Amino acid sequence: MKQALHMFWGYVRTNPKKFFFAVVAVVFLTWLLFDDYGLVTRISMEAEHRRLLHEQEAGQRRIQLNEERIRHAADPDSIEKAARERYNFRREGERLYIIRNE
Repeated sequence: MKQALHMFWGYVRTNPKKFFFAVVAVVFLTWLLFDDYGLVTRISMEAEHRRLLHEQEAGQRRIQLNEERIRHAADPDSIEKAARERYNFRREGERLYIIRNE
């Protein structure tokens, strides 16, 4: 260990400019990658942004679907359809068959 440290110090003494620029480059790359707005953070933020955009699009589709259902809620056909599907209503003279999946 002592000999490795001695070799390292000898390299630094013989090439101080190279060592200085190497240290500066390492510090700069570390700052570039791991800072608050570094590359790693930017990549994760971009992935979250894409996920949120997909959620927003899905929410917009649900809103449009619900608005269409609200517009057609007062139609007599849609009221009858809802009564038949949800509450098992039937017309006079009709037979009602209920099939349950178990």
